[in-house]
Amino acid sequence: MIIIGERINGTSRRVREAILSRDADFIAHQARLQAEAGAHYIDANAGTGPDREAEDIAWLVTVIQAAVELPLCIDSPNIAALHAGLQVHQGQALLNSATAEESRQQPVLELARSHGARVIALTLDDSGLPKTAEQRIAIAKQLAHAADQMAIARQHLFIDPLTRAVGLENDQGLAFLEAVAAIRVALPGVHIVSGLSNVSFQMPARPLLNRTFLAMAIARGLDAAILDPLDRRLMAVISAAQALLGQDEMCMDYIRAYRAGLLPEDCGPAGDLRP
Repeated sequence: MIIIGERINGTSRRVREAILSRDADFIAHQARLQAEAGAHYIDANAGTGPDREAEDIAWLVTVIQAAVELPLCIDSPNIAALHAGLQVHQGQALLNSATAEESRQQPVLELARSHGARVIALTLDDSGLPKTAEQRIAIAKQLAHAADQMAIARQHLFIDPLTRAVGLENDQGLAFLEAVAAIRVALPGVHIVSGLSNVSFQMPARPLLNRTFLAMAIARGLDAAILDPLDRRLMAVISAAQALLGQDEMCMDYIRAYRAGLLPEDCGPAGDLRP
């Protein structure tokens, strides 16, 4: 499971303050915490205005890579900011994101190709957010074809079928899961990624929904997620799901996580039930 650590995001007030004040120590600390918790990529999302975002992304990339030996997920709707991040990134970056929209598909895929980067591609086109599994699958195939045309290897393409809030549209959890399963069959070699938290928007006990949804998605073929790796319960779900699905040889990763104290205490025995 590929973990993309989401904590360095300018939509967070504290992170935004650190970006604006150039508080490198705070950003580096957040990067190290996520690396130590098991992240494979560190998300770098400035979330600042278009007049300064390119400069801010370049600063974030430089600070994070000075702190940890991990590649970054350079995350922005601004193509100039993606390019600025790539210019200073060391190693193979992950770009978030391309879409099937006419104005965005070609430029972002071209950026990824020219810099040898991996790329997240959202199942979004000019008609708007997909509602059905079939719409997601069709857009995913279109994106994969466009990536093929640019000689972007399938293993460098991450398809995001887009989670939508089940509290607003009750059929969207199942539609996402069905899309994941179908994309896994239709597009062998691609990665399938999700930012989980949208599914529980405006619902009570959101962490419970997020954890359950993650386990279900892994069972359908999800192999990457944008999440907080410091959330021990969420990370424990990944360990358990991979063990149960035969993705963890002899369950050794799960056992190592338990012995290292990485599984939360409330995941242990329920207690002595003898009278």
